[in-house]
Parts: sequence; structure tokens; C-alpha cells
Amino acid sequence: MLKVKDIMTTDVVTVTKETTIMELAKIFAARHLSSLPVLGSDGELIGIVTETDLIEQDKNLHIPTVISIFDWVIYLESDKKFEKELKKMTGQSVGEIFSTDVVTVNPESSVADVADILSRKKINALPVVEGKKLVGIVSRIDLIRSMAG
Repeated sequence: MLKVKDIMTTDVVTVTKETTIMELAKIFAARHLSSLPVLGSDGELIGIVTETDLIEQDKNLHIPTVISIFDWVIYLESDKKFEKELKKMTGQSVGEIFSTDVVTVNPESSVADVADILSRKKINALPVVEGKKLVGIVSRIDLIRSMAG
């Protein structure tokens, strides 16, 4: 049975929280990638940034609906969601737009498990870690290559 270590890409393009939005856009465009692992100062995986995170900077801001009664303002939607959306849209660096909620696999994971996760979560790539250390990335194209030969 094929394992992640047999098909993963080990030469991984990564970014840090300090990478600017402009640099990120250039990497996505030049490398034809849809997601990049974000590494901390110690080189450990701390998150992931996707094309969707970048594209959200250009979307229209949805102002939450509020009711004002006397001197009270009552949000009919989450004001935390609004704050997060605003922060993402005005972000100048990866640190302001990336997600820390990262699904990962290890080198011994089965390719079948990876296919299941990619399909179920509707994501394109999974960082491969040993502990918190990034050792590779496995993407949909890696799965396709493994089927082809």
C-alpha cells in the first residue's frame, strides 16, 4: 500500500507570517500553487495560507446588521466575525490572513486516507509533518501522479 512518504513533495515552498501580501500573490502566480504552509521563526508549521485567503481581500465587506435602542447597539450577527473579516481584508502580511486550523498528515499515512481527507474537506494539499516539523506536502496532483504510474 502506498504511503504519503512515497508520493509527497519534499521541496516545499513556504512563507512566514512576515511575508507580505504582494510577495504571497507573486509566489502563487509564479509557482501555480493554491496553498502554502506558514512556518514560525523556529521552522515549525504554524498554519496555512490559501488563494482563498488572498482573494478574500478583494471581496465586499458585509456590515453586520444592528439595532439601536436608546444608547444600546445590539448586533444581530457576530461582531467577532465582522472583526475577523475586516482584519483579513485589510491585512498587509500573511500573519494577518492565514489559518492556524491546519489538517496535516504524517509520512506513514496511507494515500487512501489522504484522498479521503482532500475530498471530504475540499482542500487541495496537506502539509506532511513529523511532530511539528514540516517534511513535505501532498497534493491532489501527487495523488494523480501516483495513479498514472
